Amino acid sequence: MSSSNTTIGGSTATVSQQLLDTMNGTSSSSSSASSSGTSASDLQSTFLRMLVAQLQNQDPTNPMDSSQMTSQLAQINTVSGIQQLNTSLSSLSTQLSAGQNAQAALLIGSTVLAPGSSAAVSSGSAPQLGVTLPSAVSDVKLTITNSAGQVVNTLDLGAQSAGTVPVTWNGKDSSGNTVADGTYTISASATTNGQSATATALVASQVQGVVQKSDGTPSLSLANGKTVALTSVGAIL
Repeated sequence: MSSSNTTIGGSTATVSQQLLDTMNGTSSSSSSASSSGTSASDLQSTFLRMLVAQLQNQDPTNPMDSSQMTSQLAQINTVSGIQQLNTSLSSLSTQLSAGQNAQAALLIGSTVLAPGSSAAVSSGSAPQLGVTLPSAVSDVKLTITNSAGQVVNTLDLGAQSAGTVPVTWNGKDSSGNTVADGTYTISASATTNGQSATATALVASQVQGVVQKSDGTPSLSLANGKTVALTSVGAIL
C-alpha cells in the first residue's frame, strides 16, 4: 500500500493516498471497504475530522481553497451513494429471484411449450409443437424426421410475425399415413426475403419440478427429460 500523502484544498494538511484511492474507486481494497474500515461513511467522517483540524490550523496568509475541498467532499458523497445503490440493487435482485421461483413453482403439473428437438409419438398421438421467432419472417417450416434420418413430414407455416407460433401435428406423414410410435426429431427453419432467419422449435411437455441455476434464476424440469430456463417457455397450454 502506498504511503504517499496529498493536501486538502492546497494547505499543508495531508490526506493519505489510501483515502483518496478509495474516494476515487481506484483502491484494490475499495470492494471490501466495509470490512476494512474504509467504507464511504468512514471516509466521510475521517475527511470531516481532518477538515475541521485543517480549518483550525490553517495559515491565515494562505487559506484553504474551498473549491478543492468541496470537490473532494463531493467525491466521498458519490462513493457513499454508489454503495447504497449497490445494496438496494442487490436486495431488489434477491426479491426478483424469489418472485421468479414462486412463479415457476406454480407451473408444476402444467404443460408448456419449450425449446426441444424431439417429440414422442404414442398410439398415433403426437405432442403439441411450436416455433419461436425473434423477428417476423417470410416463411417458416417445421421438419419432422424419424430415427432413421428420413423426413416424414414438413409443416409449412408460411409468413409469421415475431413471437411464439403454436403448431398442431396430427401424427401423420406427408402422405396422410399415421407414423409409427417412437421418437421423432423436430427442427425449425425460416427465411426472410430469401435469407436464412432464426427460428427455434418448441415441443410441449409437462413441468415436473423447478431447479435453481447457479445464478439464482429458476429452470423447469420437464417430463421429456429436458431442463429449460423459465424465460425460454414459449407458451403455457
